[in-house]
Amino acid sequence: MTAQPHIDTHLKRADLERCAELCRIALPRATVEITPQHEVQLTVPAADVAAALAWLKYAEGLKFSQLMDVAGVDYLGFTPAQPARFAVVYHLLSVTQNLRVRVKTYVTEGQGVPSVVPLWPAANWYERETYDMYGIVFTGHPDLRRILTDYDFIGHPLRKDFPLNGFTEVYYDAAQQRVAYKPVDLPQEFRHFDKVSEWRGMTGNAHLAETDNEFKREEFQ
Repeated sequence: MTAQPHIDTHLKRADLERCAELCRIALPRATVEITPQHEVQLTVPAADVAAALAWLKYAEGLKFSQLMDVAGVDYLGFTPAQPARFAVVYHLLSVTQNLRVRVKTYVTEGQGVPSVVPLWPAANWYERETYDMYGIVFTGHPDLRRILTDYDFIGHPLRKDFPLNGFTEVYYDAAQQRVAYKPVDLPQEFRHFDKVSEWRGMTGNAHLAETDNEFKREEFQ
């Protein structure tokens, strides 16, 4: 079953088009579109993020005064390819106009994005989370350090090339009397892959590998 996207049917198309047109006029370097889900989306260069968000916050007739979220995206291996591997996405809300807008910018590895903490103090937490999970740097952030993982954590867990088992594991070091780190050491049985179906490996059940595995209700009664 395919999930259907949520569409805010109460929004008027005229209001969305007015918002998009104001953005096109004031932000000529931005790509502005109205998505099929009735959302106004702006794509701006990383260097213009702070200025674009400031304009959206204070512009008459818009007043996107609330920062709802800042999130990262990793497009590694995504087809079709994106302008850069990472993206930072901002979601804003205008209470007075009952409108939302999404602002997206693409960044490469190590490229900085201007912090918007001076505009919205709430961005402090969001930007630290995005830095922790994706390694995206926010220049000018007052205290950019990890917020969800440990200080000695290696890597960024939401990157697509981050291994599911991580790079290190924790254990209690009796000599140091504290929790310490060591490289991940998988037992032999977890590192051995014979590429044999799990069903084939079970005596007397090899035939199940070729079946559709459709079970009847009576089998569970």
